[in-house]
Amino acid sequence: MELIYVSETLKQQCMNVKAAKKLFHGDLQLSVSLLSRINALEQAIVLKDIVVQPAFHFHKLKNKKGKNLEGYFAIDVKSRKEPWRIILQPLDENEEPYVSCNIDQIAGKVKIVEISEVSKHYE
Repeated sequence: MELIYVSETLKQQCMNVKAAKKLFHGDLQLSVSLLSRINALEQAIVLKDIVVQPAFHFHKLKNKKGKNLEGYFAIDVKSRKEPWRIILQPLDENEEPYVSCNIDQIAGKVKIVEISEVSKHYE
C-alpha cells in the first residue's frame, strides 16, 4: 500500500528509529513496534489486509470534544495495553478521502492511506 504522511516530521518518526525513540521518550520497544506497523502497512496490498488482523486492532474513531474524526481509523502501535495508536485515513486513487467511508465496502480496494498522526489515545 502507498502511505502518505501529513508532515515530514511524522514521516521521520514512522521511518527512523532515532526519531521514533524521541517521540516515545526513549522507549525502544515502542519505536521498533511503530516501524514494524508501518512496514506492515507498506507491505499490505489493500487496507483489508490490515483490517482482518486482530493484533492491529483496526477501529473507527469517534467524534470527541468537537473534533471531527469522520473517515479516520486507528491501529495500535504495539498492543491494546499501550495508549499509542497510528491514526490513518483511507484515500481513493486520486488521493482524496472517501466521502462515504464505510470500511466494509472500501477496505478491499483501498491502496492509499494517509498517516495523520501517532498519538496517545486520550490526549
